[in-house]
Amino acid sequence: MQGAKRKVVQALLYELVAALFVSPVIAWGFDESLVYSGTLALLLSLVALSWNMAFNSLFEHWEARQRRRTRTLGRRLLHALGFEGGLALLLIPLMAWWLTISWLEALIADMGLLLFFFFYAFAFQWAFDLLFGVPDSAQQEVEPGRLGVVD
Repeated sequence: MQGAKRKVVQALLYELVAALFVSPVIAWGFDESLVYSGTLALLLSLVALSWNMAFNSLFEHWEARQRRRTRTLGRRLLHALGFEGGLALLLIPLMAWWLTISWLEALIADMGLLLFFFFYAFAFQWAFDLLFGVPDSAQQEVEPGRLGVVD
C-alpha cells in the first residue's frame, strides 16, 4: 500500500488504537468522566491526526532525498522523536485549556503521554510496516542491471 491511501490508513489506525489507551488514562489521572476525557482524547486525536499526515509527508519527502533509503533503527527513532516533539508543541496548550491547568501542569501531563507515545509510535510504525510494507520512500533503490535481484 502506497501514497495517500497508506497515509490515511496509517493515521486513522494509529489514532484509533491510541484513543483506546488515552481516554481511560485521562479519566483516571484527572478524576474526570470517561465522556469528558473521551472528548479531550478526540480533540487530541484530531490534532494528532492532522500532525501525523503533515509530519509523515514531510518525513517521507526528506527520506526520499537521502542517499540511503532504508528504515534503520536510527531513522525509526528520528521519526518517533520528530513526530512526538512536534505534537507536544501542539497539544500542551490544548490540554492546559481543556483541563483548566497551568502550562507547566499540562507539560508534566504531556510528558507522561509522550513517554507512552514514544514507544507506541515506534512499535506501531514498525508493526504497520511489517503488515503493509514500507513506503516507496524507504525502498532500497535497485542498481541498473540488477532488477529483481534481492540482496
